[in-house]
Amino acid sequence: MLALLDGLGTVRAVAQTLHVSPSTVSQQLGVLESETRSRLLERTGRRVRLTPTGIVLARRGREILDRMADAEAELRALHDEPIGTVRLGVFQSAIHTLAVPTAARLASTHPHLHVELVESEPHESGPALGTGELDVVVTTTDHVTFPWDRDLEIVPLGADPVVLVLPQGHPLARRRVVDLAACATESWACDRPGTYMAELTARLCHESGFEPKVACRFGNYLLLVQHVESARSVALLPALAVPPGPAVVTRDLTTPVHRNVAVVRRRTTGLRSAVDAVVEALLDHPELPALSPRSAQPAPGRAPSAGQDAFRGADHRAEDGGGPR
Repeated sequence: MLALLDGLGTVRAVAQTLHVSPSTVSQQLGVLESETRSRLLERTGRRVRLTPTGIVLARRGREILDRMADAEAELRALHDEPIGTVRLGVFQSAIHTLAVPTAARLASTHPHLHVELVESEPHESGPALGTGELDVVVTTTDHVTFPWDRDLEIVPLGADPVVLVLPQGHPLARRRVVDLAACATESWACDRPGTYMAELTARLCHESGFEPKVACRFGNYLLLVQHVESARSVALLPALAVPPGPAVVTRDLTTPVHRNVAVVRRRTTGLRSAVDAVVEALLDHPELPALSPRSAQPAPGRAPSAGQDAFRGADHRAEDGGGPR
């Protein structure tokens, strides 16, 4: 409870996470202060923070819980069967193409392992992983401040190319690759202002010499694809966001662009064998040609587990022109 409070900052947030009332949380914290004969909390406005004593107790408590959970996991591993519930956080565009197939395969191969899928955008998944709300996340760190610490391990998953999405029968669909300058007069379907894809679309269009004429802004990639399908617009989207089928056509850009995708997990977890099984299943994505492991290899001399530096630098431009397709 102290560790959750340290991460979330308010009694109400802790109560919501634990599915109890705020008064119950306050009462338990009061009992803990009485038992330890120490002041563990101090108020800063509407939030509370741990005193130095509280920080030490929270850290030691987390270590004890992790060791107990590790012992349970090791005993379960003796039977070579991952058991338990793993909460997998995934950003929107990877849910149906990556997370759902992974969960389906695991349900078949590991019947005692339950994967709970949670939609979690990159700016949300890091804090949720740190507080234990999520056990493993699929994320991108290219343009997101991620709360890295020594307890987090990053495993590069692949490079997700950004593609031009066109309606069926569009003249540009006859080309294998498309220069964005050819889309200067098109209407554009874009993500909401301030989002990664909205800013990337605007920048790439500006670099191609034009201001995109925005026809719609939706925070749901499926709605953007449907708008393009209606022959009302074109769009730039990550390949993972475009569902397979004949509704629209995707084309690579003349200058390839991609975002790096990774799996991130805590090194210390009570669900080690279960989390390992989920990570291994995520890395096995034969049905996902959009992900190109070749394009997301760590930079020379850098270890994948060292944090966001494990990725080749980003803004996703392939220097040799032969990047992800």
